[in-house]
Amino acid sequence: MQIITFAAINVGSYVTEMKIYELSTRDGMKEIDCIQSGLELGKDAFTRQKIGVKLVDELCKVLTDFRKIMEGYKVSGYRACATSAFRESKNELIMLDYIEKHTGIHLEVLGNSEQRFLDYKSIASSEREFNQIIQDGTAIVDVGGGSVQISLFENGALITTQNIRIGNLRIREKLSGVEQTEAHLEKLVEELINNELNSFQKLYLKDREIKNIIMIGDYLLELMQKGTDENPVTMIMREDFQKKYEEIISQNQEDVAEKYEIPSESSSLIIPSLVIYRRFIEICNAKMIWMPGFSLNDGIAYDYAEKKKIIKNGHNFDDDIIAEAKNLAKRYQCNKSHTKTMEKIAVGIFDKMKKNHGMGKRERLLLRIAVILHGCGKYVSLNEVSDCSYSIIMATEIIGLSHLEREIIANVVRYNTKEFEYYDAIVAYSEMHKEEYLLITKLTAILRVANALDRSHQQKFENAKFALKDNQLTITVETQKDITLEKVLFEEKADFFEEVFSVRPVIRQKKHF
Repeated sequence: MQIITFAAINVGSYVTEMKIYELSTRDGMKEIDCIQSGLELGKDAFTRQKIGVKLVDELCKVLTDFRKIMEGYKVSGYRACATSAFRESKNELIMLDYIEKHTGIHLEVLGNSEQRFLDYKSIASSEREFNQIIQDGTAIVDVGGGSVQISLFENGALITTQNIRIGNLRIREKLSGVEQTEAHLEKLVEELINNELNSFQKLYLKDREIKNIIMIGDYLLELMQKGTDENPVTMIMREDFQKKYEEIISQNQEDVAEKYEIPSESSSLIIPSLVIYRRFIEICNAKMIWMPGFSLNDGIAYDYAEKKKIIKNGHNFDDDIIAEAKNLAKRYQCNKSHTKTMEKIAVGIFDKMKKNHGMGKRERLLLRIAVILHGCGKYVSLNEVSDCSYSIIMATEIIGLSHLEREIIANVVRYNTKEFEYYDAIVAYSEMHKEEYLLITKLTAILRVANALDRSHQQKFENAKFALKDNQLTITVETQKDITLEKVLFEEKADFFEEVFSVRPVIRQKKHF
């Protein structure tokens, strides 16, 4: 049995942590070491939009030590990720270049949706408990230094995920100039976060029953231990959480740090975190709280093991991304029947053209999302559908998709109806490169053809068959209905498809079946 040693590094807002894992097909993930260093990078980032030189040098020393430890363990691979402190720093690129040159460690800055998806994967690694809990109404409340992510599940499917900029470190810095007792601080934190939480409640919790809350955050298990029991409690009822909450809130920060063995520099984050959790429990009226105790590093390791096919999980994360896209389409009143027909056609073309386009599973997923969201802009304007759709997609985080992937989808949707612009125009104000541009052209070509085949939105046929021969893609549709409109409008879309793939799509109508 092969055992792979892997290191995951999380450069967080107030703690930099490395975990070493042994990964194997038989035993799954096994943590064998954890090293932490308290560095409040977020203190600079959230107040000055820059991380100071002194802190960057301290981080380099920590990462250099981490590299030596990795060498000692002879790790097979590593992934080092930074989160909101780096995302919100204007000097991000300068720091990344400096760090890699001085430590030899490549640091990847995660977008918020990527970071939260890895947090989510860490929970799903406890497959049986997770899949069972999310069958009922469930909220994941992920409290970080810069923000809070809330993800809602019903019947095992992801309904929505939203990010609110009320993280524990950001709150502490906002209130740093106020002298206060613990009781006064609790009241101030509650006043600070109530508007955002009430808005979330009105928009996403109306007529929705949330029975369970899954909490993610640092020091939760330490805080929620029962008395002198050595084993941390991972599941508690609402009443038990409230009792523990009141016990902790009544103590000063120094006593909390000593009693629960929390680093003294992190004790000032406890009250903001606990107030956020308590308020979510109240607005959701949840009965049961699960604290799985996993961290971002666990998600990073799980993601690595999954991609290397070391670990298999029964939970389909792509389905969660699709479910969220469909709920977004529902919010903007997209035509469900039209979308369903388009998706069948688009996926059928994609699968038949595999040898021609060279795209894979991930690109197929992006195409499906583009189909689902292609009409969302109509909610805003019937005259500017393409640009409004682009703006909606770019303004909406979809958990599991990177910012770049969301930009690809937004462009594909925009050029579904808008005249296609070529390389220089598309990448002029973007971080995209040639590879992303070519992906946009291919997915746009497929989306346009799929849309043209149901241009009337009447779903004139249920079945379509695809045959590829001699640079011609024959799309045979079975229908007795008049498809003259589809044939006329199809030719324009066929021209662009042929330009992209050197394959001419043609419609063939089969009336007798």
